[in-house]
Amino acid sequence: MLETLTRLEGRVREAVARVTSLKELEALQVRFLGRKGELTQILRGLGGLPPEERPRVGQAANRIKEVLEGLFQEKRTALAQVTERRPLGLDWSLPGRSPFLGKRHPLTQTMDRICDIFSRLNFELVEGPEVELDYYNFEALNIPPDHPARDMQDTFYVTDTILLRTQTSPMQVRVMEKRKPPLQVIAPGKVFRRDSDVSHSPMFHQVEGFMVGEEISFGDLKGILTYFVHQMFGEEVPLRFRASFFPFTEPSAEVDIGCLLCRGEGCRLCSQTGWLEILGSGMIDPEVFRMVGYDPEQVTGFAFGMGVERIAMLLYGIDDIRMFFENDIRFLRQF
Repeated sequence: MLETLTRLEGRVREAVARVTSLKELEALQVRFLGRKGELTQILRGLGGLPPEERPRVGQAANRIKEVLEGLFQEKRTALAQVTERRPLGLDWSLPGRSPFLGKRHPLTQTMDRICDIFSRLNFELVEGPEVELDYYNFEALNIPPDHPARDMQDTFYVTDTILLRTQTSPMQVRVMEKRKPPLQVIAPGKVFRRDSDVSHSPMFHQVEGFMVGEEISFGDLKGILTYFVHQMFGEEVPLRFRASFFPFTEPSAEVDIGCLLCRGEGCRLCSQTGWLEILGSGMIDPEVFRMVGYDPEQVTGFAFGMGVERIAMLLYGIDDIRMFFENDIRFLRQF
């Protein structure tokens, strides 16, 4: 794998040297360093290495990633300074203008950070349709037409059987009905609900994750999510699993973290509890396994889901979800 990384670095250097426009450069960066880029695909193979080799290869991969990101930034700056033929009528005595370099949206940064953490745990990233069938969004997830849980999600319906998905959980069913375990999958994407205020938006983002195989336990769920919380918020942040209910998991649990503002003392942000909810989780209900043709006596699994906006608001101290979608350049420049 070290040889593969070294060859990739050489190929990127040669390709960047030949680039003549910013458009070409951006396409090249997506090809090599994007979420589905060549470097990302190589890094997903770390889980298959012997344990004693992973630290050395991981360090080398991080070094190469930093070098390549710097290489792209240097080329981007150089291309921005290249001028075309001087147009007639231009006053060259005027002071120059520095080109404004855009930055990734804070939600994109947060989504990528979440996916990167789970990719290091060998989770596979999948995507699915935003316009979904009622069957996948509700029925196959153990939520029949008369189930009271449907009242918890005010849904945008296109027809009686077609809707804008209210969660990324349908990807559980779509993946499992086509493939056999073991599975480790995360599914990021947009979801839609008829809700709008300072903490809710009619369109927002979720990341669904699930693991299915033999003898998967609640302990595995706790270990994976504890690692995620510490990677996302810091090793010093406490967390707890609180009993809850979701139709497609049993048992179910909400995951809370210690309030990032008051450090557990109690404040307005955490409603004086010292805790903040960040995601829902649980063991996949046997009925969901039966819907996809799995034998719940042979396999077990867990699932979890989190709102990206919620995570970003906690990370960056943002108290109004609408700020993410107003495109105020003063707000976006801070990221």
